[in-house]
Amino acid sequence: MHISEGVLSPAVLGAGATLTSLGVAAGMLRLDYDRLMTVALLSAAFFVGSLVHIPVGVGSVHLVLNGLLGILLGWAAFPAILTALALQAFLFQYGGLTVLGVNTFSMAFSGVLAGYAYKTVARCLPGPQGQKAAAFCGGALGVALAGFFTAMALALSDENFLVAAKLLFFAHLPVMALDGLITMFTVTLIVLVRPEMLHL
Repeated sequence: MHISEGVLSPAVLGAGATLTSLGVAAGMLRLDYDRLMTVALLSAAFFVGSLVHIPVGVGSVHLVLNGLLGILLGWAAFPAILTALALQAFLFQYGGLTVLGVNTFSMAFSGVLAGYAYKTVARCLPGPQGQKAAAFCGGALGVALAGFFTAMALALSDENFLVAAKLLFFAHLPVMALDGLITMFTVTLIVLVRPEMLHL
C-alpha cells in the first residue's frame, strides 16, 4: 500500500503531512510510558509484515496489520506506523520521504478507526465468539479503509490514476481476509494471556 514518490500532487502531499502530524501529536499525548515496549514491538511487527509486498501499479499489496495496531494501541498507532514507514523508506526505498505523510495517514488513521470498530462490535457481541468477530472485523476494516484512503489520494492527485486506484483497492480484498484472520487469532491469544492490553 506504499505509494511511490513523484506520483501525488503537492496539495495531497501537504494534506497528508499535516494530518499525519496531528495524528502523531495525538498519539504521543495518549501514549503511556509503560506502553513504549508494546508500541515498539508492534511497530516492528508492522515493519516486518509489510516488507513482503507485490507491486500493483504505482502502489503495492502486502500485509498491513494496521487494524491490529489500532486495536492494541489506539492513537499511538500513528507514531508506531510512522517509525516503521520511515525506516522502510530509508533502508529499502519503499514509498519515500515525500509521501511518508500520506502513507502514514492512510494506514494509521484507518487502524485507529478499526480499533474503534473493534470496541463497538465487542461491546455489542459479548462473549468469546463476539470477541473473535470483532477482531476479524477490525483487522479487515483496517486494510479496507487503508486501501480506500490510498485510492482517494491517487484519485485526488490525477484523474488518470483512477483506474490504478480501483485496481489497488480490489487487489487488497484477499489481504483484508488474511489480516482479519491474523488479527482474530492474535486478539484471541491476548484475551487469554493479557486481556488488559485491549482496554475494553
